[in-house]
Amino acid sequence: MPEDESSYWDQRWREGDTGWDIGGVSPPLQHYFEQLPDKTISILIPGCGNAWEAAWLLDNGFTDITLLDIAPRATQRLREKFAATPLKILTGDFFQHTGQYGLIIEQTFFCALDPNQRSAYVEKAHTLLRPGGKLAGLLFDRDFPGGPPYGGHKAEYQQLLEKKFTLKTLAPCYNSLKPRAGTELFFIACRRPVIQTAPADSNNENSPTPR
Repeated sequence: MPEDESSYWDQRWREGDTGWDIGGVSPPLQHYFEQLPDKTISILIPGCGNAWEAAWLLDNGFTDITLLDIAPRATQRLREKFAATPLKILTGDFFQHTGQYGLIIEQTFFCALDPNQRSAYVEKAHTLLRPGGKLAGLLFDRDFPGGPPYGGHKAEYQQLLEKKFTLKTLAPCYNSLKPRAGTELFFIACRRPVIQTAPADSNNENSPTPR
């Protein structure tokens, strides 16, 4: 991955080199969205691309959606496409983003990151989620030559995610699009609370007196 990721991805959009785009919301994500009871939940979609997920969510009554992409060309297209909607569309680096969300959607963003950024991705997602928030979506269960995209497998993802999250599910998709059948995992990861521990202070007057 080049150092200037913004220019790299912008060039791919300029050249139409967007092989990750499936032309609509993926069936596993749509099925998950259909089960969400709270349509006011704050949702972040990083690496949003053409934002098919956001279009579906808007059409189905969800009201608090933030789109984030590092490629200016991608976000400019979205601003034109969604000009009459309440979507928040931001150009920027996920790792520099600030905010608090109830749900972060993963769809071909993780696989675009250099593998040495994966631990930082988990840390950042945890930081951006409110207590009780979830990180959910799709991960590739296959290898790719070179990259991006970069592949991976269930055991690796489980080890990464469980550092900060409790996994509700991490399983092969039964409803992937045909070209991706057998190569995707669906996951829901629940943010674990940050446990604050007070430093021991032997001089604290309120410390229990040994008996």
